[in-house]
Formats: sequence, C-alpha cells, structure tokens
Amino acid sequence: MKIDLVFSGGGIRGYALIGAIKALEEKGYSFGRVAGTSAGACLAAFVAAGYKGEEIQQMMDEVDLQKFLDTRKNFLPSMISKWFLLYWRLGLYRGLILEQWIEAHLQKKGVRVFGDLPEGVLRVVASDLTNSRMMVIPDDLNRYGYDPQEFSVAKAVRMSAGIPYFFEPAKLEQVGNKRSRQPIIVDGGVLSNFPIWLFEQVRKEHKRPLLGIQLSPKLENRPPNKIKNAIDLFKALFETMMDAHDLRYISRSVEKNIIFIPVENVLSRDFEVTKEKRQEVVNVGYAKATEFLKTWSF
Repeated sequence: MKIDLVFSGGGIRGYALIGAIKALEEKGYSFGRVAGTSAGACLAAFVAAGYKGEEIQQMMDEVDLQKFLDTRKNFLPSMISKWFLLYWRLGLYRGLILEQWIEAHLQKKGVRVFGDLPEGVLRVVASDLTNSRMMVIPDDLNRYGYDPQEFSVAKAVRMSAGIPYFFEPAKLEQVGNKRSRQPIIVDGGVLSNFPIWLFEQVRKEHKRPLLGIQLSPKLENRPPNKIKNAIDLFKALFETMMDAHDLRYISRSVEKNIIFIPVENVLSRDFEVTKEKRQEVVNVGYAKATEFLKTWSF
C-alpha cells in the first residue's frame, strides 16, 4: 500500500529514520510522495530515488561521516581559524563533500535533477535568510529564476541541511537579476523542522494516508527547557524557533499519524559517532515504528 511520508530533521539522529523506513517496508508500505528537512531531506531524496531502507543503511554504514567536515585550507592556528571561518564564511565546514556524496548515490539510481523524478514526488524545506522566507524546493525555485525540473536534487538537500554556523550557508544566484544579492540559504529546520503540513496543504484528494516520522518525544512528554544562563537561553531560543511552528500544527490535527522517535544520548552534530551507536539508533527507529504500526489506523 502506498502512503505519503514526511521526515523531520535531526542531524545524526536521522539514523533512526532508516530503522523506521525498514519497519514500514516490512509491513508492505511503499511511498507515493516524500518530504523532509535537513537529515530528513536526505532520507526523502534517497527514498524518492528508489532506495530501500536496507540499501540506505548500507550506504550510511560504509561512509566515514567525518569526511563531511570539509574545512577550508588555511595556515592559522586552530582556534583562530574557527573564528575566521565563522566570521567570513559563516560556517566551519563547506558542505561540498556532503553534496557530492549525495549526488553520487542519487546518480546510481538515475537521478540528478528534479526532472528525473516523477512530478511532485519529493519536496524539501530550506530557509532563505536574505529574503526572510521559507523555501519549499522545487516548488519555489521559479521565483529565483530556476527551472525546477533542471535543479540538482543533491544541491537542494545540501541547502536544506545547512546547519547554521556548522556548514557554510548555500548561496543561490538569482538567474536573470544581476543586481540582486545572492540569497543566503540555511537549514530548513530554522523555519520548519517537520514539514508534515506540506502534503496536507497540497493534497485535496486524500488518496493516500499521510504518515510523519518525528525525531522527538510526543508533545506531552517533552521536558521544559531549563534556562539558567545565556547559553541555555540561546539553546532554548533556537529549539523554540525550530519547533514552534510545527508543534502548533501537530497539536491541532495529525498527531495520530506521527511516529515519535525520541533519540537519546546522540548529539545531532556528532559526526564521530561509532558504527555501534549508529546501529543502536537505527534499532530505536525500527522498534518505535514497529510498535506504532501495530495500532495505526487511517
């Protein structure tokens, strides 16, 4: 049976999404349309290209995650270098190797641009800081002068996964507008970390069930933020900024169609995570999805 599927962001915690995909496939589900933000955008792109959960896990097991931490070459001491990169490049790592890795694996399935996919099968979310607006890719590419059918899927995922200050923001030249500044694009999670609203807004026909996978506890189980200093305040501010829009939507409608997967003891930017810990996170996602599917009705 086909369902529409939406993945939340979560960085390295996204390994749990792989386990959930495998559980869904075991129950006989396939996927009509998929969407996601950040790590969820990466998984959505692979699913849209035709990868199965087992194939995705094999890819993620084989990759050295630290290769994605591609710093620019310089001759400054480490700490000074980091401040230099943050100030001038707006991020510690380029993100180029990540994009190239995604591109290489998509091309193995014959997917390079959105035109290589069935129309409407994939949507990813990014944040345009220059123009203060959310980007839904490929839908919004026309306003930047791009043909959505000719836009790189890997580039779209890289834009969606541009964790602020961690990866350098993507710059998108506006075609045909030489006087316009290049928009600065960062992680879609800044404005919508779990865009389950995407398919609710566009799908009037309700032909397929809609399922979301959220890398967090249920609403009532979320602990309050403890704010004792400026660092705690910044952390709470950023998390609220990422989640408030989506939580308001979830609370009003589709909670019964969401698999909540709280992933503990793994930081979203822990690119040094061991293979054993990766498998543990995959297993958590598989177990939570399997439990959810025992009682899910639509």
